[in-house]
Amino acid sequence: MPTLHWIGKDKVINHHLDVPFKVLDFKYGFSGEKNEGEPVNSGNLIINGDNLEALKSLLPKYEGKVKCIYIDPPYNTGNEGWIYNDNSNSPQLLKWFNKVVGREGEDLTRHDKWLCMMYPRIKLLHRLLAKDGAIFISIEDNEQANLKLLLDEIFGISNYLGNLIWRKKEGGGQTDKYFVTEHEYICVYQKSNHFQWIDNIRSKGDKEFNKSDSKGLFKLTKLEKWGSGARKEDRETMHFPIISPNNEEYYPVAPDGNPGRWRVGREKMNKLIEDGLVHWEIRKDKYIPYEKTYKIDSQNSIIKERSILYDVANTAEASKTLTQIFNQKDVFDTPKPVQLIEFILRHTTQDDSIVLDSFAGSGTTAQAVLNLNKQNGNRKFILIEMEEYAESITAERVKRVIRGNSNIPGLGGSFDYYGLGEPLFSEDEILNSAISEDSIREYIWYSETRSRYFTNSPFSTFLGTCNGTDYYFMYEKDNTATLDYQTLAENIKHKAERYIIYADNCLLSESFMLEKNIEFKKSPRDISRF
Repeated sequence: MPTLHWIGKDKVINHHLDVPFKVLDFKYGFSGEKNEGEPVNSGNLIINGDNLEALKSLLPKYEGKVKCIYIDPPYNTGNEGWIYNDNSNSPQLLKWFNKVVGREGEDLTRHDKWLCMMYPRIKLLHRLLAKDGAIFISIEDNEQANLKLLLDEIFGISNYLGNLIWRKKEGGGQTDKYFVTEHEYICVYQKSNHFQWIDNIRSKGDKEFNKSDSKGLFKLTKLEKWGSGARKEDRETMHFPIISPNNEEYYPVAPDGNPGRWRVGREKMNKLIEDGLVHWEIRKDKYIPYEKTYKIDSQNSIIKERSILYDVANTAEASKTLTQIFNQKDVFDTPKPVQLIEFILRHTTQDDSIVLDSFAGSGTTAQAVLNLNKQNGNRKFILIEMEEYAESITAERVKRVIRGNSNIPGLGGSFDYYGLGEPLFSEDEILNSAISEDSIREYIWYSETRSRYFTNSPFSTFLGTCNGTDYYFMYEKDNTATLDYQTLAENIKHKAERYIIYADNCLLSESFMLEKNIEFKKSPRDISRF
């Protein structure tokens, strides 16, 4: 398989493993009217902070849980003001490249920088995606080819589903050098072959079923053959009389007025008459026979979407939507239309799916989720935005569409707003005393079991049981936690096949631990990094 190489790749290929784990710092909950001092726990999150660190912080609760990821990363045109742009002297950019890439970073081109930025983020997004999930990435020609090779490497070329081509604008662009570019791409990959695209299911010919009786809707199809082969001599065995409502024999007539033939044979005709499926209509004072066909579910048909999205809203409509929400123009430079994200979610999510957008921008993804929930469902959104406008635009938009205004109806809903808090480990590799014990316990449980932690333990040191193993975390913020026979007797209240116990020191003999299937892990040295 072709692979993509760029300056700095060797420094970022495993960088997601070195990203410090930070806990989420709760700021407020929004329940529809005002900010709340306590979490509303609706499952909807908006996070302000570096999206690489924020994605890492989501792993304990959301690894393998996200059904649909949509991101709209910087397109790297060389003109936009994103912090990783070639023309940017952002201190954040320089610090990151100096630390991660080293001196090689001085030679990076704009494309090298973009790939260095994207690679670790895509690695973490891949981990968060459910096995039956899919990722959709909006991109232009500047990086589309590079992105495709990068995704082939991380997701596997067999999981490439294709490119959707979205017509983003109509007209304009006369200042373009060669021709007007009206499209963007949406690159689509599945996590695995468990993903299922949800096709449109439409009733076949709804308008045709324009008649009804006690059995339901039905349509009429003429029983006389039309088109080629419609004459009597074309199929003489299918030229026979049936009795009309005025008790007269009726023979089929061809379109040219000559003796004709029926579409069905004598046996099928008798069956239709017996089942009451022959319907007579008066045409020009004459009875004409038709076959009745009732509308049934089996006549529904699958309508495949086309890869070129002509009829989805464009950027002008996206800007108009923001103007209606904020009652002012030019709120955000490059918003995506709600209808585009809705299109993706309709084909990928169920009523309870989790949707993630780690380049949240103006918050379009949240509005799309709330729109669909208003119609049916309880999908959850997670938005991550690293820029300063995360509160003033991203979160504010979501608040306004939840409440509604004179221009838009309220959608209802709620969310919790977070920043990025302290790292779990301090610079000298000890547990950060500013971190709550619950956050540490959640991290340890996840690093051991790769499952979500629930704080319903009956004992203060007991984390839970997984696959026959009991996990314990003996921790005192200001004291040394020692595992000895006394603490063992005080804390182990549950019978298990095996025990893993975290503490600062251990005074138990190796033979005793081997006999009782106890494994000691030293805090914080043996707390694994993920």
